[in-house]
Amino acid sequence: MEVSRIADGLWRWTARRPEWPDDVGAVYCETPDGVVLVDPLVPAEEPGDEAARFWDALDRDVARVGGDVHVLVTVFWHVRSTAQIVERYGARVWAPRSGKGAIERRAGVVTDPYRPGDELPGGILAFRTARAAEVVYWLPEHRTLVPGDVLIADAEHPLRLCPESWLPEAKTLSDLRTSLRPLLELPCERVLVSHGEPVLAGGQAALEGALGA
Repeated sequence: MEVSRIADGLWRWTARRPEWPDDVGAVYCETPDGVVLVDPLVPAEEPGDEAARFWDALDRDVARVGGDVHVLVTVFWHVRSTAQIVERYGARVWAPRSGKGAIERRAGVVTDPYRPGDELPGGILAFRTARAAEVVYWLPEHRTLVPGDVLIADAEHPLRLCPESWLPEAKTLSDLRTSLRPLLELPCERVLVSHGEPVLAGGQAALEGALGA
């Protein structure tokens, strides 16, 4: 597990998913409504006790911040450790209505289904994508985007669209690019991707490059 402080009250951490070859990212954000976790993944219980250290730190932060614990899911593939967070903190689980069923089957519960455009905890907003069940979150206080799978990074690209094979049948990268263009209107400084290295500065330029703007 690697934990990085992005800004005051905003952290990103990475952990390994057994079914995925590389570590993936998750986001912790402190808001007036409580702690928000985006696509949270608890480290596996392995030698070194990373899972215990993770829970101890999160317990302290939840007690310090107060309010509810909120889990925001970008897409059903990223339910990850949501059920464990719910069991430990009685967390509220927010998911787009279009993906509610699939997320509920994996997480056990969706307490707060919403439509993109609805205001979420801490003033966070969700934007639609060409993947009907997936959203991109906008953290306005931090001028930060948090995508699930539609925007990724690799060794050659600080930010890029996901492979076309990840899209639903009959959808193309052109469709995805069009669906993400409203993000260009945001004053984006950072993009905290799940797959690859995060964009910590120059988010607007990276987004323009990925969308061919």
